[in-house]
Amino acid sequence: MSHIKMVLFDLDGTLLPMDQDIFVKAYFKGIAAKLAPHGYAPEELIAAIWAGTNKMIQNDGSRSNEKAFWAHFDSLYGEKADRDLPLFDAFYRENFDAVQAVCGYTPCAGEAVARFKSMGFRVALATNPIFPAIATEKRIRWAGLTPEDF
Repeated sequence: MSHIKMVLFDLDGTLLPMDQDIFVKAYFKGIAAKLAPHGYAPEELIAAIWAGTNKMIQNDGSRSNEKAFWAHFDSLYGEKADRDLPLFDAFYRENFDAVQAVCGYTPCAGEAVARFKSMGFRVALATNPIFPAIATEKRIRWAGLTPEDF
């Protein structure tokens, strides 16, 4: 009898085929284009996002990654960052799907998840939690799955 009860699936590069470098370039191009008209110089914005991402990576768990990111971003942009939060949210709702064009697709992703579930295993998505939830949910959908599959 197997002692395995759960199967963890990686998202980026596994369930959702992608070249990480190409994905990151498309993502930054999209978010910079959305925010440049609102006073964010693209190079500075991208550097700020990288620095905020680094703060999430260094996060000791005493706060959420989201709070770690925004605390750093706020330290760079002040109240502007808080006022413009709806612009960032709008990017993920309205523009982030364009990044899907640089990702691949494999029907094997959905088939593998469904197969393990049909065998009675619990399945979980184990992905690096550096994107907002909406971006992770969209990438799950790009892979032909739904958040409820996990």
